[in-house]
Amino acid sequence: MTNFPTNFLWGGAIAANQAEGAFAEGGKGPSILDVMAVGTKTQPRKRYPLTEKDVYFPSHDAIDFYHTYKSDIQLFRKMGLKSLRTSINWTRIYPTGEEEEPNEAGLKFYDDLFDELLKNGITPVVTLQHSDTPLFLADKYGGWKNRILVDYFIKFATTVFKRYKDKVHYWITINEINAINFVTWFGAANDSLSLQEKEQASYHLLLASAKAVNVGKKINSDFMIGGMVTDCYSYPYTCKPEDVLLSIEDKHLNIFFADVMARGYYPSYKLKELSRNKITLAKHDSDEVTFKTGKIDFLGFSYYSLHVSSTQKDEILQGNLLQNIVGKTNPYLKKSEWGWQIDPLGLRISLNDFYDRYQIPLFIVENGLGAEDDTTNIKNINDVYRIEYLQQHIKAVSDAINIDGVEVIGYLAWGIIDIISGTTGQMSKRYGLIYVDKDNEGHGTGQRYIKRSFNWYKKVIASNGEDLTLNLKEASKA
Repeated sequence: MTNFPTNFLWGGAIAANQAEGAFAEGGKGPSILDVMAVGTKTQPRKRYPLTEKDVYFPSHDAIDFYHTYKSDIQLFRKMGLKSLRTSINWTRIYPTGEEEEPNEAGLKFYDDLFDELLKNGITPVVTLQHSDTPLFLADKYGGWKNRILVDYFIKFATTVFKRYKDKVHYWITINEINAINFVTWFGAANDSLSLQEKEQASYHLLLASAKAVNVGKKINSDFMIGGMVTDCYSYPYTCKPEDVLLSIEDKHLNIFFADVMARGYYPSYKLKELSRNKITLAKHDSDEVTFKTGKIDFLGFSYYSLHVSSTQKDEILQGNLLQNIVGKTNPYLKKSEWGWQIDPLGLRISLNDFYDRYQIPLFIVENGLGAEDDTTNIKNINDVYRIEYLQQHIKAVSDAINIDGVEVIGYLAWGIIDIISGTTGQMSKRYGLIYVDKDNEGHGTGQRYIKRSFNWYKKVIASNGEDLTLNLKEASKA
């Protein structure tokens, strides 16, 4: 039997740049994802000038959440969501990042959005920066390699902390802060960084996170402010000592970001790595105190699959554009259509690993299955595969809580409603429990339809996770 705390935050997650659309409305400026075209399962997205007439930029329209949020929230309420994670698009508040005064139209939109969530009993979980650095700052300063972006980010963070201090309790500083290791345009707003520049950009991102925690706590000491990483654990491909050692090194590559946010200092293994590579980071004398005082209250993380480390560099984990790491495919696991290996037990392993390391609350802020749904009958999408995926992963969370003693705040299903994929820009890579009638070129009615998984998750939430059973007749009711 599964068991969860009474105040467990069951919910869903989206991101502004993948859901809102309304690219040219409300005074919004262009962000770094607004110049990204559609990719495929095997081809990454490419950047084009906004003046390109024949290129479809999916974030410009997305699913039009900017206009449909009220009706979408009614669907979330019907599903029983306790929380919704979304982000504040930086360029709706400061269109270029350099403005002295914020854009009131952007602030008003998020006022209305958070009010609507609260009115319907849904707790907002808000990410400050979700891959939407202003394009102007990327072009002018080279992105996060330049320390000035920390100052502009803190101006933005201060503005929204003050504006929504009575509406938002849970905050996340930067989405998947370690994504700079895999997709530097998303993570650092620059995709041509030297190793020195990448490490400096990482330093600035971590400094921005710590500064945001300090600023937020001064504005409202009751804020719960977390950091976020993508999954960090790595299996050794064999028990050969060289593979085991490599798995530790691969884990360090990612978990270093969480170490700094949770512990308040650069770990010794990272300092040694920087020294070996003859990298000296540009710092201010006050930074050490900033890191120490700006530790996070909880660690949020996205979980899709874990890595496999092998000293035999003869195979690439195909189709996984975000986790573009050389290594072996895990022979014991199945893959999704996009090459992500399905590993519910790995979620329990990750929860244990993080909690043993930090002893702070954990929050699963993204988990889900991207799949090509059969749209023959969009009014009755039979996504049993998605139900089974969620079922197995939620069971793993329950085991981590009840068997292992891990403290978990909540579980948020990623793409609770179909949104454009961040890594590929596709609509066909669907995570949602609610279908949105749009295709990869932006064609479609935009109409919303309940999938079978909708009512299954509704039952899970209503039972506080006790009832994970799949009843096909019940699940098909819409």
